Amino acid sequence: MGYGFRNTVAGLISMACVGAVVAPSASAETLTDAMIAAYKNSNLLEQNRALLRAADEDVAQAIASLRPIISFIASSTYSDTVLNSGDLSSSLALQASLNLYDGGANRLAIDAAKETVLGARAGLVSVEQGVLFSAVQAYLDVRSALESVSLGQNNVRLITEQLRAARDRFEVGEVTRTDVSLAESRLAASQSSLVAAQGELAASREAYKAAVGRYPKALSGLPRVPSLPKSADEARSIAVRTHPSIEAAQREVTVSELNIGRARAARRPSVDATARFSRNDAGQDNSSVGLELSQTLYTGGALKSAERQALAGRDADRANLHRSVQLVEQDVGNSWAGVAVSRAQVEASDKRIRAAQLAFDGTREEARLGARTTLDVLDAEQELLDARTARVEAETSLFKAYYALLSSMGLLTVDHLKLGIPTYDPAAYYNAVKNAPVRSVQGDQLDRVLKGIGRESN
Repeated sequence: MGYGFRNTVAGLISMACVGAVVAPSASAETLTDAMIAAYKNSNLLEQNRALLRAADEDVAQAIASLRPIISFIASSTYSDTVLNSGDLSSSLALQASLNLYDGGANRLAIDAAKETVLGARAGLVSVEQGVLFSAVQAYLDVRSALESVSLGQNNVRLITEQLRAARDRFEVGEVTRTDVSLAESRLAASQSSLVAAQGELAASREAYKAAVGRYPKALSGLPRVPSLPKSADEARSIAVRTHPSIEAAQREVTVSELNIGRARAARRPSVDATARFSRNDAGQDNSSVGLELSQTLYTGGALKSAERQALAGRDADRANLHRSVQLVEQDVGNSWAGVAVSRAQVEASDKRIRAAQLAFDGTREEARLGARTTLDVLDAEQELLDARTARVEAETSLFKAYYALLSSMGLLTVDHLKLGIPTYDPAAYYNAVKNAPVRSVQGDQLDRVLKGIGRESN
């Protein structure tokens, strides 16, 4: 093995293993730790929380439409006529208007905005599930890559011993040069596989950082198996009741039905009350109070078209709801099958390892007695390595399948997993702004905080 190749292997080992080794120490990082960090550090969650707050403000704006609109008007007019070379007049006015009746459109708009908020909350739960599942995948991938590197290192050491033994036996004439060359070739192949495994580990660590927010520390062993339903039918039943995508689709149907009512209300009459007080530059005061009744009689078919459009939107959202239920049930079925398949693969891999270990031990002993060739020993050792590698992959797939099943049921959340950390309360901001306060409650709170630390601006 050349000097450059040895340096490459050593460098990758150092890069891949620093801060990411499987260790059962008390300070080892658990899967729970990874999910907590992902939840706290996720920019995707922050983005969708902000979008939810924006949806909360739609409720405030809809409620504001039921309140008076008060305007301040200042005007100044310069006129130049034949009889008057120039006249400048000014006035100040305070005007208020209030919609008394609009066919129920504003009330329906408030209800639609509230349903949209609830749908956005369900969407936030879906994002939370995705963030936590990404952390699960990243954690298990790093752990799997570490074990693959460890197996590769052990394989290199074992084949190095085989090569040394082949050379010793070649010196005394027990084997041919061909046996030595075969061992050298297999050693080079194992070194190449080790480098590839170390590259996978480096890539897994980067994926972990992207999912969790930092590079992995020392990892603990496999997590405990999460609590799962006893049957696929039970899992489907839970999913239909709790999955956020189904809830979001249900809210969309409700919003579309409310929009039909809003489209119909647009054809009804509207009643507005107005009040105005003004003073001109001559000191004259004028005030007026009035009621205004209006109704759109003809818009070229636009209003009726809007109603038909709302009906079509409702039908589309209903179909989407049915489709969402189908997809969730399908996802549950696939995840349930994935758990069963992965369990079977783990059991088969255990049997394969036991058989391969016996075959390798027997082949190596027979080779010492001259009944087997060096190639036979190398093939048996490769079969054992493949079996152990398959066991690592099957175990990783099994735990991913466990959490994929939870996600398909809508249960991969901080609350359901009992991660023991404070969670984002989507109702807090909504409750602060739902009545459309003139001054933001959050702004008042921020002012108090700044005043408390002496940073309030003058």
